[in-house]
Amino acid sequence: MLFRSLAAFGAAAAALLAVAAPVAAQEVDLRAQVAAYVQPTNEARTRVVVDQLRAAGFDPVVETFAGGNRQTGAMEGRNVVVTIGDGPREILLTAHYDAVVLRDGSMSQGVVDNAASVVGVIEAAKILRSKALNHRVRIILFDQEELGLIGARKWIAAHGLADVAAVVNSDVAGYGDTMMYGLNNGPQSAGVVRAVREVCAERAMHCVGYPVYPPSDDRAFSGAGLGGETAAAAVVPTVSLGFQDHVGAHQMWLAFNGGETNGLAEGFVPRVFQLIHSADDTMEHIDPATVKTAGEVYAAVVARLDRQLAN
Repeated sequence: MLFRSLAAFGAAAAALLAVAAPVAAQEVDLRAQVAAYVQPTNEARTRVVVDQLRAAGFDPVVETFAGGNRQTGAMEGRNVVVTIGDGPREILLTAHYDAVVLRDGSMSQGVVDNAASVVGVIEAAKILRSKALNHRVRIILFDQEELGLIGARKWIAAHGLADVAAVVNSDVAGYGDTMMYGLNNGPQSAGVVRAVREVCAERAMHCVGYPVYPPSDDRAFSGAGLGGETAAAAVVPTVSLGFQDHVGAHQMWLAFNGGETNGLAEGFVPRVFQLIHSADDTMEHIDPATVKTAGEVYAAVVARLDRQLAN
């Protein structure tokens, strides 16, 4: 789309240059990458995911599933998957790409939640493919998270978890320099949390751990908040990561973990929750520096887990 206004000769020349340059060395406009997800349907967002992965030199696989819920009725979903490296076990790096449908029937732009995370995960994948890894790394970009983690649950039903060593999930990574991480994915996740904390320390980042953290696709893998056979089957080490500004991250911590004496004004709603699932989740809130940092940090966490689990 970025080259539609070029003359035919210019477009051909640009294409030749893109082929000649190593994919890993190409610089991309991360803001434009996120903006590409502003689409009228989630099916159109699927096409953006596939196009961006192909442009980055990957060969994505689209796995369809029977999804939907009581409100939507039956509807097809599409998870987009890329595999890096080989090995007997795998580490999953995940994010959901679908956006919520608003009450008036229109689509949220869904860029803070969650296109920025998707672009960050793709950037992490580009870094990880140049590393010598002990595990397969499977990038999974889920559909229908907003309908109840359906894409993640359908992936688990199709593939099982026997070969999954750990899961790193990203949700809400559009702005801010403070990384948030959940601590409520079960005792089996202690090693993943340790890897996150070590990366935070090495990078001298602001990082905030949440004993209670909002649910995302991570819950489908950890069994946290699930019941019956689902919880018993899902006990994979898992962490969910996100980004926010420093003050907002602490306000959200207090809102979820501070109890009745959290010190917040009565009725206070953290800014991030005023944005997501609303018409205000727009590109003006996206900081490409955060998306770049997210990609680097996710790659660092996966690489550390790869070494940690190998030992």
